[in-house]
Amino acid sequence: MTLKQVLKKIFQYFLQGLIILAPIAITVYAVSALFNFIDGILPGIIGNFFPGFLGTDAEGKAIKIPGLGFVLVLLVVIFVGYISSSYVIGKLVELFDKVLERTPGIKLIYTTIKDFFEAFAGNKRKFDKSVLVNIEGKDVWQIGFITREELHEFGLSEFVAVYVPQSYALTGRLYFVKAERVRLLTDISSTDAMKFAISGGVTEIEEENPA
Repeated sequence: MTLKQVLKKIFQYFLQGLIILAPIAITVYAVSALFNFIDGILPGIIGNFFPGFLGTDAEGKAIKIPGLGFVLVLLVVIFVGYISSSYVIGKLVELFDKVLERTPGIKLIYTTIKDFFEAFAGNKRKFDKSVLVNIEGKDVWQIGFITREELHEFGLSEFVAVYVPQSYALTGRLYFVKAERVRLLTDISSTDAMKFAISGGVTEIEEENPA
């Protein structure tokens, strides 16, 4: 085996290792960064409200317990979700929600973030109807998601709103297209369609999970 062949083989092994390790490393880094961020700010917050609860170090700062911040935030989110199902708390949350939605300045930020989360996991889920949409050319199709089926307020009675995600990014574009240029995807789930679009078409489709 020549030196060139050996180097080529080593390079192939390097790429294979990179393909395996890169997603793992990025995932671990993202999760670790989230843990560290929460653990970094929580001791100070707890120390302000409950002095001495976590104890202090030699410098008088609240002691950091790795993972405690993330666990507490998780429990708080679950608890809020639980109590919000009650009638009284639900009404209070609804009232607070209306106040934020009508507050100038805060309204734009709050409603945008709220709609974003509800589009993925709330009662107003939008990315659950995957389609093929014809936009740029007669025989060119893109994966998208119907977010609105009626656009009368825009004067477009025969159009639907389709969100098209971009590959390798958590961004996308919104198009208003005629309903006849949209094909509903019934053989794959919306989750697989989103992963396929974001990955640039390299993710395998799970055939056992139809929409």
